[in-house]
Amino acid sequence: MLPEPRLPLALTIGEPAGIGCDITLSAWLRRSEAGLSPFYVIADPEHLAARAQQLALSVPIKVVTPEQASAAFHTTLPVVALDERATAKPGLPDESSADVAIASIKRAVRDVVERRASAIVTNPISKVVLYRKGFTDPGHTEYLARLAKDMLGVDAMPVMMLWCKTLAVVPVTIHVPLIAVRPLLTADLIVRTGRIVAHDLTERFGIRVPRLAVTGLNPHAGEDGTIGDEEATTIRPAIEQLGALGIAVRGPLPADTLFHPAARRDYDAALCMYHDQALIPIKTIAFDDAVNVTLGLPFIRTSPDHGTAFDIAGTGGANPSSLIASLRLAARMAETQRAPAPAA
Repeated sequence: MLPEPRLPLALTIGEPAGIGCDITLSAWLRRSEAGLSPFYVIADPEHLAARAQQLALSVPIKVVTPEQASAAFHTTLPVVALDERATAKPGLPDESSADVAIASIKRAVRDVVERRASAIVTNPISKVVLYRKGFTDPGHTEYLARLAKDMLGVDAMPVMMLWCKTLAVVPVTIHVPLIAVRPLLTADLIVRTGRIVAHDLTERFGIRVPRLAVTGLNPHAGEDGTIGDEEATTIRPAIEQLGALGIAVRGPLPADTLFHPAARRDYDAALCMYHDQALIPIKTIAFDDAVNVTLGLPFIRTSPDHGTAFDIAGTGGANPSSLIASLRLAARMAETQRAPAPAA
């Protein structure tokens, strides 16, 4: 029996006034040297072609169905055309921006749910632009979780992981003011986050026994209660619960000694208590090519670890490295997930 053909990746265009167009075109041009698997972008093909012309990039664009994308990918950039027209100029979002961004995301989810695509890679969006058009979800990830509920009936708890080849970090609390972290940080939240991370590291990264390191909240992980008691009252009980579930986990560990090269060899992912505790080390190590991975969804989603960069859109200054890394990681995760489980 012939093996099942690999499905292409679905790439959303993101905010059409941002650098999503630029880095998509550049990533396709580097497809061979970067070893990229076939992908198609969900966009307005005329708008994308106009951006290629503005950037003086020779990128032949072909309108395709998802089923035609893989065959077209090696000689043309496959585009699944949206009904919505994009009219935004580089750096200048307009009335079309939100409709195009939302339609592209929705189509990508539908394609992966209906097995036309193997995974979703999302270009950056502007939440401010979406909010002005009446967007009600807190952000990109929450919208994906709502689509999972609408299309699959799955109540998903999305977990953000930032990944590079030498480090993976998960902020347990994310985009909240620092003063709000303590009230939100509960043992239950740490346990639910840790379970999702361990599950997806096994099922989508192929790590048989994932090793989790959990930071403390306070300096020096509380210094035995002399610099706060959250480690004893909240974090350690959560670690004990995760260990009782058979998860390889240790902590709470001082964050200031957890990210040097020798320490990173002892774990597969670090669970951090707040946003900057997780993102500062990975952006220091891999500013240009870190990948934002959403765990906990019923489909694979990766994204570049940067924003729309309106100030450089259309100038040729956008670096596609993070998008290329996102495409490569999504393909790797899809292949790992596709693989049959080893015999017991």
